[in-house]
Amino acid sequence: MEESTADGVSAPLPGRCAFYVVKKKRYCKMIVGNGKTFCGEHANAGEDSEKKRIPCPLDPKHTVFEDNLAKHLKKCNSKEKPKPVYYVKDINAGCTSEEEELTEEISIADRSKEELDELISKLKTALQGLNTKLDENTLSHSALDEPLNDPKNGDSAFKHLKQQASILGNMEALKLLRPDRCYIEFGAGKGKLSHWIHIALKAAENVHFLLVERSSTRFKVDGKHKNADSTFDRLQVDIQHIDLRKVPLLREKGLPVVGVGKHLCGAATDLALRCLFEHTGTDNKDQPPSKRIKLQPKEGAGDEMEPIPPTECDELEVSGLAIALCCHHRCDWRHYVGKEFFRQRGLGPEEFAAFQRMSSWATCGMRKLSSKISEQTTDHKKEEEEEEEHEKNEEAVPDSLNGVMSVEDREQIGRLCKFLIDMGRVYYLQQRGFESNLKYYTSRDVSLENVLLTAVPTTNKNGDEFKLPS
Repeated sequence: MEESTADGVSAPLPGRCAFYVVKKKRYCKMIVGNGKTFCGEHANAGEDSEKKRIPCPLDPKHTVFEDNLAKHLKKCNSKEKPKPVYYVKDINAGCTSEEEELTEEISIADRSKEELDELISKLKTALQGLNTKLDENTLSHSALDEPLNDPKNGDSAFKHLKQQASILGNMEALKLLRPDRCYIEFGAGKGKLSHWIHIALKAAENVHFLLVERSSTRFKVDGKHKNADSTFDRLQVDIQHIDLRKVPLLREKGLPVVGVGKHLCGAATDLALRCLFEHTGTDNKDQPPSKRIKLQPKEGAGDEMEPIPPTECDELEVSGLAIALCCHHRCDWRHYVGKEFFRQRGLGPEEFAAFQRMSSWATCGMRKLSSKISEQTTDHKKEEEEEEEHEKNEEAVPDSLNGVMSVEDREQIGRLCKFLIDMGRVYYLQQRGFESNLKYYTSRDVSLENVLLTAVPTTNKNGDEFKLPS
């Protein structure tokens, strides 16, 4: 323990730095050299400092000896690392023409009641002919039977397991859990969805996993599968900048891919769809991707055929996808894949920006109830915070609506905004030769973000007709 001085301020431990960190209200805990009072970081604080320390040009949060700067810059952790071969800046970002650029974004709270009434009228007009009532398809999978029945799991962990079980159940119903596949988990986080898919496919051969996550993640489950037959590769890169055709695992295996994701926030869903179905930085809606692996005669094997090794020009063979959607208030018109769907309904970037913001109303009332949950254990709190991060209401309800529109009506408008945005994604997938659907994969008491977007190749590859949900 730290010693206490006469004035009540803790003194540094023996052999530790004597610099007092005001922000942390304690002394620095770094070990000092023999005969030194301060550590290298705080050497300038002492009168006995021999060399001057300066802020690092790459990250001013730490300092470096001035005469050692050149050597430090070569190995500094803040130094920009070389980009991997599959990094292509903004390849999946989509494009926005100048006339579609929003000159000024107006928050919902700053709009008049008349403007809001007009937006709601446009929303309802755009929804005409669409069945806004989604089917409930809460399923489960035997791979999660044991953890779902483990009494050691708390309420929050149980909710996550129910969602993962239902995603796997829906994938199994669509025949997406099969051998000879590479599963790409977008926004993978700890990689738990891939973990359960691996458990479900333990008996299957030639199954591989590609986990895409832009952030550095702690407590990853990848390590549990180091000795598994399946390959677990993790790519720390933003979905916006990844060219899947150049990923070594996909080039080497040449397998059909299945895109998956659990709570893929806002624009990340659109980036993932572009990543799977487009191979340029622009919209290419008129060219459906190839669905077949090209074959060539195998040398010295008569009539036997073998896959042609993939090249940078080859397109992916996408076998399907299952993505649990969320955070529509974080969508972005530039990245959005349903622009054509919006335009057909007389809508553009201004309406999209408004609906995107209004979509947060779908969870505003329910989150107030969830905030009253009693104190839980630390582990459960972390799980709950992770869940609430995907249900966060970031758009204030304008005063002009208070007393005019009930909480229930606002939530209904929010859900309709989400539905319209998601139907643009369904349209996008159908135009590319896929049968796509939206379904409730779990109940709202398990997750407020409870819609699953699925797609499988359809027998009609023309994709020339948008089918309304039945």
